[in-house]
Amino acid sequence: QVHLVESGGGSVQAGGSLTLSCAVSPPTYRAYCMTWFRQAPGKEREGVAAIYTMGGTTVYADSVKDRFTISQANANNNNTLYLKMNNLKPEDTAMYYCAADTAGLADRSFSQWGQGTQVTVSS
Repeated sequence: QVHLVESGGGSVQAGGSLTLSCAVSPPTYRAYCMTWFRQAPGKEREGVAAIYTMGGTTVYADSVKDRFTISQANANNNNTLYLKMNNLKPEDTAMYYCAADTAGLADRSFSQWGQGTQVTVSS
């Protein structure tokens, strides 16, 4: 069992940047794939960025490609997943979740989820 805690959400103006963090506990947990998802009110949840942790391969949704960067850091007993978001747009407004044991931009029945962090982008 893994515990995921997201942070870093907030309110920004269009064109601004935010970096989301997802603390993984225990830090020794190694998921094959981890993903950032988002869900806006009235819309389906979508995977926006994924990382295959062994080789570092990343996958992005077309809507965020070239604006968002997913990364993972494992050092000093810390295991954290990041999502660097640049050039934010109002349509990026959503609750953002990190998940472990995913399949690229899709989740699995046994995927583990964090509680989410809200990102609001104003025009």
